[in-house]
Amino acid sequence: MISSDVADKSVLVLGIGNLVMSDDGAGVRVVQQLQRSYTFPENVSVVDGGTLGLDLLPMLENVTHLILVDAVETGEKPGTLIRLTGEQLPIALETKLSPHQMGLKDLLAVSGLMGHVPREMVLVGVQPGSIEMGAELTVEVNSKLDEIVANILAELEKTGITVVASPHESSRKAV
Repeated sequence: MISSDVADKSVLVLGIGNLVMSDDGAGVRVVQQLQRSYTFPENVSVVDGGTLGLDLLPMLENVTHLILVDAVETGEKPGTLIRLTGEQLPIALETKLSPHQMGLKDLLAVSGLMGHVPREMVLVGVQPGSIEMGAELTVEVNSKLDEIVANILAELEKTGITVVASPHESSRKAV
């Protein structure tokens, strides 16, 4: 049974990125892993936002908690995990942060103008090693995917939401 305060929350986990630009696809790959491996309550949406930018605007309507997953340029060594929250996001997006930051910055700005700003926002990301054309992640970023998934699950737990491993995933891991 979901408590009423948890049921009143609408959570969007949004993976952003381009799968043909190496590490830029990390956010999308993490969301795909979440979709395959876990079952979420109906008030949680886990979405592959790809490079849709402003086309994602309708998804932010009525969202109370937004968890963005993306490759984030911080100047750190490749594979470094990043967590930005609330007011850090618009400020951080003023500088070069994500390879497609303008779409993300515009999405949050227009969402705010329309009155659809989530009460809580967090960006869970990883410093890319390469955003050159290519479908494979670098070793440094690929080795962090499970940790990013765990960080997202922890963010959901902070909002009072518990997810369960999909039955087919747990049986596959047991083999």
